[in-house]
Amino acid sequence: MILKNFIEYYEIFVAVFSSTYILFYMLLAGLSYYAIKKHINAKYFIHDDVLLKSNYIPGVSVVAPAFNEGANVVYNVKSLLSLNYPKYEVVLVNDGSSDDTLEKLIKEFELVKIDFYYQEKIPTKTVRGHYKSTNPVYSKLLVVDKENGKSKADASNAGINSSKYPLFLCTDVDCILKNDTIIKLAKPFIESKKRVIATGAGIRISNSCEVKEGFLVKIRFPKGWYPRFQELEYVRAFLFGRMAWSQLNSLLLVSGGLGMFDKEIAVKAGGYWHKSLGEDMELITRMRKYMYENKLDFSVKYIPESLCWTEVPGNREILIRQRVRWARGLIQTLNLHKDIFFNPKYGRTGFLIFPYFFAFEFLVPILEVIGLIVLIISFFYLNINYESFFYLTIAVYLFYLNLTIISILLDEILYKHYSSVKEILILILTAIIEPIFYHPINVYASLKGYYHFFRQKEQAWGNMQRQGFNTQNNN
Repeated sequence: MILKNFIEYYEIFVAVFSSTYILFYMLLAGLSYYAIKKHINAKYFIHDDVLLKSNYIPGVSVVAPAFNEGANVVYNVKSLLSLNYPKYEVVLVNDGSSDDTLEKLIKEFELVKIDFYYQEKIPTKTVRGHYKSTNPVYSKLLVVDKENGKSKADASNAGINSSKYPLFLCTDVDCILKNDTIIKLAKPFIESKKRVIATGAGIRISNSCEVKEGFLVKIRFPKGWYPRFQELEYVRAFLFGRMAWSQLNSLLLVSGGLGMFDKEIAVKAGGYWHKSLGEDMELITRMRKYMYENKLDFSVKYIPESLCWTEVPGNREILIRQRVRWARGLIQTLNLHKDIFFNPKYGRTGFLIFPYFFAFEFLVPILEVIGLIVLIISFFYLNINYESFFYLTIAVYLFYLNLTIISILLDEILYKHYSSVKEILILILTAIIEPIFYHPINVYASLKGYYHFFRQKEQAWGNMQRQGFNTQNNN
């Protein structure tokens, strides 16, 4: 009797939770559409060429941590040095690599160790030295060599400490940035009436793309199934979710692969937390807290354009490793800043964003597994209304599928990244089978990440076994 009552109450809870989830996403979809339309209409409020010629344009430091990236570090640095912006530097941080990353940089860019006034505004592992090129062609490059800090956060902090400009763009060394990335991300800092503390933009998958010496020659559709599934995730997350949160000035996550920040606020907030496994989300959280606590008006902006291409996990093992870290980073941030929840001091961050991430990001994998267990028990011991269960499942599935297909088509209408109708149809087919073949892997990885968090198992910033640009177009 107790079991039956529990299952009945759980079914009611799931029905209410699912309905709320769907309604919330419908609201986000509407807000995203409005925000994208608004962005397109205001795209040329101040033309990029005018800004590039201005004497008042803010300087930007591109911070790129590197750990055992010898396979493609030279090509990537060349790509970063070719960005179209008049006032910027590239600060590459060698985070104690055990391979030939530093040696390749020294040889290729004619680097020599220099005397450098290093002010440690944010504590990091020991910085061993700074390198500049003797070749004036590479005058924008600064290489920072430091002891391994076991996290991307520690390496990024060393780069921030070494940077000279008021804005910094944090990226991954394997990322390929579009030529006009800096001006696109810097534009909100220049145009907005509020103080913009961070901006982000869309990220796409470089697996299977044609890349030559660090430059994206041709965008190609991912050949592997795992990259295709992640293509769907990126389109949904960046085009819909983050545009909606940006419209509400409630964006909590600016991707670690591509994010521009106000250095003054980032430093005052304490920089990246070196123990964080979700350093991008955690930094934005602390920057928002700092602005609220000092009663300063601010905004976090998102650009609905693809400005960055990155290599994603090409197999299940590396994917799970990445998603375990993401899950740990999520619960770690929510736990570390639990004082934000429903705290009037933190406005919509406390009453909207944190409750959303707790309910619809953290809890969902747990509820799915509990639901599966309840279904199995009901099948053997109780008579359940399978017809109602079937219709509820179909409703959720169709809603997900419609949202994904709309994301794909909207992305294609706006940016035309796919070369043929066939590729779009393949992506839609991928969306149809995603809940069956790919979603369970993410649920497993999330639960594993939660387990590691509560067991306090150590996880460092490890090597994602990148293939490098010479071979990645095979996947």
